[in-house]
Order: sequence, then C-alpha cells, then structure tokens
Amino acid sequence: MTIPDAGTDDESGLTIRCRDDLTVSVRFSDRFSFDQDSVHYAVELEAPGLSARNDEVVAWVWDSDLVAFLEELATDFRGWSDARVWQNDERALMVSATFRPGGHVALTWTVRPRPWGSGGWSASVTTVLEAGEQMASLAADVRYFLAARPL
Repeated sequence: MTIPDAGTDDESGLTIRCRDDLTVSVRFSDRFSFDQDSVHYAVELEAPGLSARNDEVVAWVWDSDLVAFLEELATDFRGWSDARVWQNDERALMVSATFRPGGHVALTWTVRPRPWGSGGWSASVTTVLEAGEQMASLAADVRYFLAARPL
C-alpha cells in the first residue's frame, strides 16, 4: 500500500508499506531539481533492525522510467514467471519484482551509493502489494512524486 505523506508547503514524500508487515517500508522524499534534465530525491528503507538511506538518487529524462516499469507490472496483474528488474542509470536504486501466488507482487527495493560513493554498501527490503489495483496506485503515486516542478 502506498501512502502519500503530508508535507510542508511544497515538500512531500511517498511511503510504500508491505501489506504483510507494516514495519517494512520504502520512503521517497526530498525531491529537487537543478535543471530540466533530472530529478534528484532520497530513498529510505526501513525494516526491523534496518535503516538505510540514499540521499542522491537521480532520475534523468533519458533514463529508463521507474513509472513505466511499475505500470507494466500493474498491467500484467495475472502474473509472470521470471523476476523483472529495473534500475536507474547510476544503479543507486534497483527494484526487482516477482509474482507470487494469490495475486501478489513482491518488490525488492535496493539502495546503494552512486558509483562515486564510498563504502561499497547496499541495503534491501521487500514490500508485498496486491497485483493490479495496488500496483497501479503505486505507479500513479510514484509518477506524482517524480513529476517535474517549475524551477
């Protein structure tokens, strides 16, 4: 389930919670742009014993689109066999989707520093959503979050 966060003035975020364990979440926040070519944002992963955040995820206009990936998953609500994977151009955010019995989609969200980042760490959590309507809602919420704002 996705929860648009109430923000202050022009700042808002988006939280994705696992339907099977509400303590597991992914939060998109702190969106900003330097120019018309990109949107920068933070992704935070939370689970019991885990808190990880990448402050510098970038969506480029020429990048493969996270929203299109999520919309395709929603369209294929009857399922698919192999894992489907999306990652941004700099591999700071990766999403792997698998279809589970009972009409559910497991999304494994992985964050890591950009290639020039230090430490060589990565962290992942898995959220489970209902195929179809919840996936379509997620795609729409991510589209709204990433929508370009006037500079």
